[in-house]
Amino acid sequence: MEAEFSENGLLGQVQAEMAECRRCPRLVAWREETARVQRKAFRGQNYWGKPVPGFGDPQARVLVLGLAPGAHGSNRTGRMFTGDSSGDFLYPALHAAGFASQPNAQSLDDGLKLKDLYISAVCHCAPPKNKPLPEELRSCRFWLESELDALPNIQGIVLLGQIALNGLLALPRFSKLPKKNIVFAHGAFYPLDSPLPWLLCSYHPSRQNTQTGRLTQAMFADIWQQAQARLDPPLSR
Repeated sequence: MEAEFSENGLLGQVQAEMAECRRCPRLVAWREETARVQRKAFRGQNYWGKPVPGFGDPQARVLVLGLAPGAHGSNRTGRMFTGDSSGDFLYPALHAAGFASQPNAQSLDDGLKLKDLYISAVCHCAPPKNKPLPEELRSCRFWLESELDALPNIQGIVLLGQIALNGLLALPRFSKLPKKNIVFAHGAFYPLDSPLPWLLCSYHPSRQNTQTGRLTQAMFADIWQQAQARLDPPLSR
């Protein structure tokens, strides 16, 4: 299985180097063991089993930031939010808003393209029980910072969950913000002073949120409509 890294020199370099990262022994062991043992439904498939780089439009004006790859989703397919229930909720909404070429994501070769949008995470390896340790999140900040350096046109960031917001605010470029005034809530919007991007918060499209009704399709659609409306100039369809 081979990932398609960006043809943008700097971004492609970051993606390729990230995919070889072995900084966190616990995560390395877990992602590789999961890829070896496999879930019964995916038995015999060639799992990715490595850090999952962000992907999308190298000229993106919107960055989407999630938590971490799913053990049998992104850790299997090698692409963020691909092959799991969270992606099944995310991509139809992105497609409806004009950010994705199709409403589904199953594999690296399914033809999905993102427009004006890049998807990443605060932790790039699948963690046990979907819970990276604080030191693992700290270690992975380097990669998020590198991705932001390689995405020169970002105007706004959509944060999928509290941990994503916390991870972003821990980056050096956000160090001078009054953190107590930036509180996570679904739909919370923060228009930061230039050159920092605006922030828009959303519940994560995890099964825990979508199957309980905490996050509905209408609530999620509104997030992407807001993101679309905030772009200057507007997203062309």
